[in-house]
Amino acid sequence: MHKRVMDSGPAETSTATSSETSAEDLMIAVEQLVRHVRRSATAGGLSTAASSALGRLGREGPQRLTELARAENATQPNMTQLVTRMERAGLVRRVADRTDGRGVLVEVTELGEEVFRERRVERAEALGQLVGELSEPERRAVRVALPALARAIQERS
Repeated sequence: MHKRVMDSGPAETSTATSSETSAEDLMIAVEQLVRHVRRSATAGGLSTAASSALGRLGREGPQRLTELARAENATQPNMTQLVTRMERAGLVRRVADRTDGRGVLVEVTELGEEVFRERRVERAEALGQLVGELSEPERRAVRVALPALARAIQERS
């Protein structure tokens, strides 16, 4: 069903295999992977936008609504509506900014943290199952490539 990319052993690996995989092919693979892993997370019944915003708040901590909207590539009115829905669901709350009394921050509640953790576990399990279906050379390649890409992203920020 899926193409084996790394069937040869370490000694047989050739540069032809890596040069045959174009950046577009890699992008398609990443998109499929992200869609699969995102679909696997069902805790809380969140939309993709709500899941992403909750995840960002869970990882990065409280943020101003404008910062959250910018980071999530959303308009401020759309983010306001999303945060309001998440607030009604008990996932986030608005609190005064201690450094600027006029400002308001959005932070994750205990329920939101629980949903965030459950979703992260679901995504990790989905990724683990996929990796488990690969050959050993493919598993090794994924374990090296994904952290390397994450490092490259962090270094660009």
